[in-house]
Amino acid sequence: MKKPKLKAIHSEKEHREALATIERLWDAKPGTPDHDALEVLALLVEDYEKRTFPIEEPDPVEAIRFRLEQTGKEPKDLVSILGSRSRVSEVMNRKRSLTLTMIRRLFDELHIPMEALIPRRGPATTR
Repeated sequence: MKKPKLKAIHSEKEHREALATIERLWDAKPGTPDHDALEVLALLVEDYEKRTFPIEEPDPVEAIRFRLEQTGKEPKDLVSILGSRSRVSEVMNRKRSLTLTMIRRLFDELHIPMEALIPRRGPATTR
């Protein structure tokens, strides 16, 4: 089998070639040079994809909107969860961040994953 070329991936063409090589090496036995090459190529592809196709962090308001749409509910249905119509409006318009109590209630009552409700970088109002 031809020894794969291991180097950083900088273009779409190199990415396609690396994926084709990964497919060719997929069944390599652990402990073999081909398996080692497969593991290194997988890391190189992962690095390229993270740089080229970054995934944005979840937006709590979009997560709420998505769940409302899925369940056929409207923002007014959030009053019992968030506390008042004005509070629902503030949250949905990103003027107020979710509190821990709100996050727990959204999780418990609408089954929205907590990971989607907790922003990692500052409050939802900064988006």
